[in-house]
Amino acid sequence: MKIINKTYLLVTILIVAAVINLTLLYQAEHADNTQSYSVIRTGDLKVQTESISGLAVSVANGNMEDKDNLNNEIENADAIIIMLKNGGTVKGQTIQKIPSSITSEYNKMATSWKTYKEKALNVEKTSVFDKEATNAMNYVLQKNSELVLSTKYLSEELSDLGRDYNRHKEIAKELENSAKEIGQLTLLISIGEEENAQEKLKKERTVFEAGLRKLSNISTKELDVESIGQKHEELIQIPRENSNELRKLDPLWEALQPKISILEERALLSPNFNSAKNEMIAEKLILFSDIDNVLNSWNTQISKESNQEQTIVQILLIVDIAIFFLVLYVIRESLLPLRLITSALSEIKEGSYGKKIEYTKSDEVGELVNTFNIMSDTIKEKEEQTKKTDIAKDEFLAMITHELKTPLVPIQGYADILLSEHLGKLTDKQKERISIIKSSAETLLALISDLLDSQKLELGQLKIRKENANIKDTVTNAIKLFVPQAQKNKIEIISNVQDLSIEHDIERIKQVLANLIKNSLTAVEPGKGKIEISMKNLPQEIQISVKDNGMGIPINKQNSLFKKFYQVDATLTREKGGSGLGLSICKGIMENHGGTITVKSIPNQETVFTFTLPKKAESGKSPIGIT
Repeated sequence: MKIINKTYLLVTILIVAAVINLTLLYQAEHADNTQSYSVIRTGDLKVQTESISGLAVSVANGNMEDKDNLNNEIENADAIIIMLKNGGTVKGQTIQKIPSSITSEYNKMATSWKTYKEKALNVEKTSVFDKEATNAMNYVLQKNSELVLSTKYLSEELSDLGRDYNRHKEIAKELENSAKEIGQLTLLISIGEEENAQEKLKKERTVFEAGLRKLSNISTKELDVESIGQKHEELIQIPRENSNELRKLDPLWEALQPKISILEERALLSPNFNSAKNEMIAEKLILFSDIDNVLNSWNTQISKESNQEQTIVQILLIVDIAIFFLVLYVIRESLLPLRLITSALSEIKEGSYGKKIEYTKSDEVGELVNTFNIMSDTIKEKEEQTKKTDIAKDEFLAMITHELKTPLVPIQGYADILLSEHLGKLTDKQKERISIIKSSAETLLALISDLLDSQKLELGQLKIRKENANIKDTVTNAIKLFVPQAQKNKIEIISNVQDLSIEHDIERIKQVLANLIKNSLTAVEPGKGKIEISMKNLPQEIQISVKDNGMGIPINKQNSLFKKFYQVDATLTREKGGSGLGLSICKGIMENHGGTITVKSIPNQETVFTFTLPKKAESGKSPIGIT
């Protein structure tokens, strides 16, 4: 009997047994899928409930665009609750009705859902903020700058008075400081720091009121000045010609004081909102518990039914497995010539795609060989397609990396604006944090630029714009970028480059020089570091060297130095913001100029990077060399 006939017979037997088994499995699986989907949709109610809570709070906060989303979520949840009772279909999937055995758990869940929905809708309708307190805060913030200026002008107006008015001048200065503090405390309240700020604000209001009364010769006995560390005192009256600013200040303070009093006693968040929100959360927890009870009861019932079905399926699986092994045995004995194919597959495994097998017989193995040859060709084609896909992926990555630069520019700009204090005085801590933001943005921009250049090099898209220019000017301009840093760290940079016009891309060669100088600055010791840039004018090319007396590079790492993402010291590179791409990009730039770049380093003594520029453009690219 032919191999194929034996196989057909056994496979027919296997198929018959499998059909019987699959029929039973399908029936059981269909029922399980329906129940599983129903259980999943029931569990999704918890997710929807959580989403409804968030959307309700968002709408209460004034985000009216979420109102439609909230209504949709509630409608979807209502639909699921109804379908669980009566059955139905959602997005082509059948939801099975709740089994009669867990009807009581379902009814409890449905009741909890109705109550929760009412609480969520109540939150939606309740405003988050206390309107009067919010208006008071806005008024104080609006008028605070005017209050500060008025107290400042008052101090200036009193400054010309004699020694008898020294106490008046002190109080005026206290008023100015108190006005500034009132503004800062109001800002803290606006961001939710009422607990710490309200008591301080009350104190500052008392300080300001007491000071203003003293300057206006009004008694302070009605005020609790002892609580603010002051005492009642009577001062001589300020001359009328020196009291203009004091008279202007009085009505401004009269308008501000009641608003400040509101901020002292009331929170910005509405108590009604907090109450409604707490009620919603409490009902949500009850609903979660009821949903869990439904899920647990339902899963228990499904588990019982599944155990019964599994017993039958296991028996049939044993039969299928026995027939399957019989088929394997017959095929194994009949297809020994497949060793040839196995050998060819091993070659494909090693990367020899497109391998063909020579087999002249027309039996089943011959048919298999023909199929294998077709498959081998297909694999080769797929490999080529994969390479094309990888190129497309790299192009896409380059595009994405480029787009990432766009939001970083305004981050730098806004950081500079903040650090310049155009928008207000900053504390030392605030300056430190903003400086970190600026530095991180600059580091990320440099990394993105390196990634873009690296991708362009891989794809052959790096543009080199050569022009006949003085190489000394290019070197000098590159050095200028690092002069402040070098001076700060007391590092000497020396240039011995002569005047010479040669074709090169000015910006790209500056980029190479900047990278090498930057690495040298990192490697040398502050106060002792020395960086020398020199040039050799050879008949066919020029050589430019960057030498430093830094830590050097281990010999075993020099051969890998120009590879992508290679870092000699990963810890130091991370501290300095390096990407491991700089030298790889330098290599690519020099190769595109028809030149080379090499390194020679003696650990703990010196490191010399040397790159060459041909005096005439060459068609080919020179390989990198390590000496």
